[in-house]
Amino acid sequence: MIKNFKWLLLVSLTFMACNSDDEVAAVIDSSDGKPLTAGTADFSKYVALGNSLTSGFSDGALFIKGQEGAYTNVMAQQFKLVGGGAFKIPFMNDNVGGLLFGGQVNPAFGPRLYFNGSAPVAVSGTSTTEVTNPAVAAAGPYNNTGVPGAKSFHLLSPTYGSAAGLANGTANPYYVRFAPNGNTSVLAYAMSQTPTFFSLWIGNNDVLGYATTGGDGTNPITPASGAAGVGFDGTYAALITTLTSAGAKGVVANIPYVTSIPFFKTVPYNPLTAKVLGGGNEAVGTATINALNAQLYGPLKQALTAFGAGARINLLSTTAANPLLIKDESLTNLSAQLTAAFTPTLGAQTAAFYGAIFGQARQATATDLVLLTTQTAIATAPTAANSGLGIAPPAPLDKFGITFPLQDKHVLIPTEIAELQTATNAFNVTIKALAESKGLAFVDANAIMQEIDKTGVVADNYTMKSTFVTGGTFSLDGIHPSPRGYAFIANKFIEAINAKYGSNLKGVNVGNYPILYPKAL
Repeated sequence: MIKNFKWLLLVSLTFMACNSDDEVAAVIDSSDGKPLTAGTADFSKYVALGNSLTSGFSDGALFIKGQEGAYTNVMAQQFKLVGGGAFKIPFMNDNVGGLLFGGQVNPAFGPRLYFNGSAPVAVSGTSTTEVTNPAVAAAGPYNNTGVPGAKSFHLLSPTYGSAAGLANGTANPYYVRFAPNGNTSVLAYAMSQTPTFFSLWIGNNDVLGYATTGGDGTNPITPASGAAGVGFDGTYAALITTLTSAGAKGVVANIPYVTSIPFFKTVPYNPLTAKVLGGGNEAVGTATINALNAQLYGPLKQALTAFGAGARINLLSTTAANPLLIKDESLTNLSAQLTAAFTPTLGAQTAAFYGAIFGQARQATATDLVLLTTQTAIATAPTAANSGLGIAPPAPLDKFGITFPLQDKHVLIPTEIAELQTATNAFNVTIKALAESKGLAFVDANAIMQEIDKTGVVADNYTMKSTFVTGGTFSLDGIHPSPRGYAFIANKFIEAINAKYGSNLKGVNVGNYPILYPKAL
């Protein structure tokens, strides 16, 4: 019934060529005629702390070129012009991305994506980066201590770099690679280098993990309040207090709303047209819609209307785009009522099955956010593992989003979006207050990303938007910045540093950075 749905949304996109495939290079604009100066900041020992954004993660992976283009490295090159020292990075072994665990590939880690002209696809090749290679840690210490996947409290954990902790999930393989031993936290590792200046951008994953799992509870939001290592406020206070304890200056950034990134804004809630449902044949799709209305949507609408919940389901249109069918766990569960209503016509066993499937089902609306990764699930057959029922439903109830509701992990519903915004607001209050109390430069990343999402931002005659693939700001994973996006972020950090410390750093021309990495690097 549905063919080639995976990248349906991208078939009309035209690849926007990079300005250059050459090495990323900083371009200094001295048009104001003023000398470069560090102001009251001392960049001689700059150390960066954070998560994947700090490391340069892009296109779903960590790889050499991405690490070189990290906003932290872009800044470090500017710092060198005013007395900054070396900025050492724990480089991966290749530009494929991904990690090896005892020589074995784990598909959860890379490889990176590239755009083949119609869709993002994985580059060929196998990673050569072994997690437990002792030579990496021995070559440290590293100034860039960014760890992909890290939450705020992870930076305080002394076992976060323990190889033994990989099996039970208490350690992070990206930190295991360069950690000096198995009992040194990221914060302690950074402080061992006696930084004179630091950057800290952390907290994104404290909400993002919940969002990218559709708020299904498997990756909860970090509590806004609690002791260090538990709540965000206590943890962030411990980080900032320690980082400034020896007089270092620094720059921090707050957390953008997850709703401003392409991962949650690309897949429409209503992609089901007659042409789509007909696999490209509109006549077949029209016949399919008529059959669905007669056999499924009509009976569901009638039964739900009798229970005062008729708004949950409407008949499909043969001329307009129709919404996806989803499960909304915030709805009253009408499984028992539906079972009773369908028993006379379907029999007790089948009616109970229908009741279990559609008790909290409804059609999606514009207030729901369908995850980017969900596009690969739409129209596929649920399995025993992902149906939520413990069994694989038979035909015709075997099309996710069409005849079987997409599950909690596939969609962010309004109540979950509100949870995320409430937590982000609380985290950002903490970040701003501590930045002010410690006299640190502050980047309002939330406001910047909202502006990019809503109207676009012009930088060096280029318009930065949040549009997936073509917007220039985000990479192909829909979450992390593109090369140009990282350069833009570096400039925003530099602007904040200049404003706080009286420095006169010039930043870089974002036009010298491609909007996407090409297949070959």
